[in-house]
Amino acid sequence: MTKRVAVVLFNLGGPDAPESVRPFLVNLFTDPAILRVPGFVRPWLGRLIAWRRTKPAMENYAVLGGRSSLLELTEAQGEALAAVLNQDGDATYRSFVCMRYWHPMSDEAARAVKAWAPDEVLLVPLYPQFSTTTTGSSILDWEAAARRAGLSVPTQTLCCFHSDPGFATATARMVREAYDKARAELPKATGLRILFSAHGLPESIVKQGDPYQWQVEQTVAAVVEALDMPGLDFTVCYQSRVTPQKWIGPSTEEEIERAAHDKVAILVCPIAFVSEHSETLVELDVEYREIAEEEGVPGYFRVPAQNSDPGFIGALAALVRKVRGTERALCSFAGARQCPKVHGDCPHAKVRARELERA
Repeated sequence: MTKRVAVVLFNLGGPDAPESVRPFLVNLFTDPAILRVPGFVRPWLGRLIAWRRTKPAMENYAVLGGRSSLLELTEAQGEALAAVLNQDGDATYRSFVCMRYWHPMSDEAARAVKAWAPDEVLLVPLYPQFSTTTTGSSILDWEAAARRAGLSVPTQTLCCFHSDPGFATATARMVREAYDKARAELPKATGLRILFSAHGLPESIVKQGDPYQWQVEQTVAAVVEALDMPGLDFTVCYQSRVTPQKWIGPSTEEEIERAAHDKVAILVCPIAFVSEHSETLVELDVEYREIAEEEGVPGYFRVPAQNSDPGFIGALAALVRKVRGTERALCSFAGARQCPKVHGDCPHAKVRARELERA
């Protein structure tokens, strides 16, 4: 009898109606991993931030028809992934979606997984790079929800796949296709620069040991290597700043302005997102395009997010198979620790420390 394996896909989530925008933002900004202030301050400060950001967020989602399409896109990714995995015949796989800040969230997802009665659970983030604010927060929330649901089966977790060769190759193919298309639309004398744009983080979180920025840089290095385009003009930048703190940089806006100064066109690649959502469809496609046009950038193009691209799904399936074969409770795509020691929030290091304590 083949084993039943539940593959739980972690993603951010998004409001499913205009009236969901405020509670979605409240969930986001009251998360201790996001708003790092004393616990007694967080509930009211998080709600204040959510209240202040509701109007601009609703305007963004209005561009998308009043709701996020992230759930449907993630469900499609899950169905495609399960279809590839079930071709192996070594187990029966079923994918479940677990969103962090809007439905279906951890409690609902954990109950659904338990009802299916799996023999194993694999936790797979749709964040290529680990951060305590994304994958880390999702794992903690899932673990609490699993306990509440009484779900107790062997569980493996993929913490990151930032420079996995399969992921890098699939991403590079999409970048090259977009690059060639953009190049065909531009005069030969006009340069073309790739902006690998990732969601930003407050600098303080990185200094506390979060490995996200280092992992983003590793992703870009792996993709550029896979592109194999000598002399390629590219840079890494960060978008979506939402607080007055100092954030990691350079910002995507600054890089757009630099491109205008250098009189080169830009191809923006969302390097930390594998699904289209408001930060690609609105921030990149609308807001940053307007900035580029105002600054006089000679051309603005974007690489699409992976969504259910067969190459990406194939790479994800290979990662799932690899994780299922490991004995560690939590691992990077390469098995051993990848992050330099300065990044103390690397989950692989923490799990290894617990293993040594038990030995």
